[in-house]
Amino acid sequence: MDEVEVVVAHSERATLRVGDVFLKVDADRTRIDVEVEAMAMAPVPTPRVLWREPPVLALAAVPGMALGRLGEPSPASPRAWAAAGAAVRALHDAPLPPWPGFRLDDLVSRLDGECDWLVRNGVLPAGLVRRNREVAEAALRPWKPVFVHGDLQITHVFVDGDRVTGVIDWSEAARGDAMFDLAVLTLGHEERLGDVVAGYGAGVDLDVIRGWWSWRSLVAARWLVEHGFDPDSPGCEFDVLRARM
Repeated sequence: MDEVEVVVAHSERATLRVGDVFLKVDADRTRIDVEVEAMAMAPVPTPRVLWREPPVLALAAVPGMALGRLGEPSPASPRAWAAAGAAVRALHDAPLPPWPGFRLDDLVSRLDGECDWLVRNGVLPAGLVRRNREVAEAALRPWKPVFVHGDLQITHVFVDGDRVTGVIDWSEAARGDAMFDLAVLTLGHEERLGDVVAGYGAGVDLDVIRGWWSWRSLVAARWLVEHGFDPDSPGCEFDVLRARM
């Protein structure tokens, strides 16, 4: 009998692996609805849906290995990273999903609130937060919406050699800024940005990507701390913020 592996678990959702099956448990049915519909629409390899019985979604494992992990050197080749960039471009060129994404005003408000929390609670120095708030400003501008994954961490992109074999965890998919996906994919792996851009092609704004690195790291900090993760681990979010100084 296969053992049950806890992939991730916190108060919002949990993912378990049993053999070659992933069981995602999410009390928010909307996230499951989005995930299933987004995977059906996406022009890139995605996990196969085995069955769905809310609040549980069963998915088949995708072959290959993840591009890497935040805070660790990536074992994937430059060509694999370029292939990931090409897959992201295919997604961004696809028809828009029918549901909206975040509003710019909401993103600005969220950033301001999280920056205030970081300083008020002494989590990060005020100067570091202020500098990254300035860098994030480059991302907080109107954009042409595209079909975005919305949470394109390197652990969500699987490759086999130089080929993308699957992109997982689509619950945040929506209409959004193309540069946001590229930023999340390369967060903490700035040295791989050139490979991703080589595969993605034209239309990349590096200042905007750096802005989203700062935005993402600032707004994620409180959630990570409150759910038992450490954004101050080597190579993780706080190091991303320090690199902007």
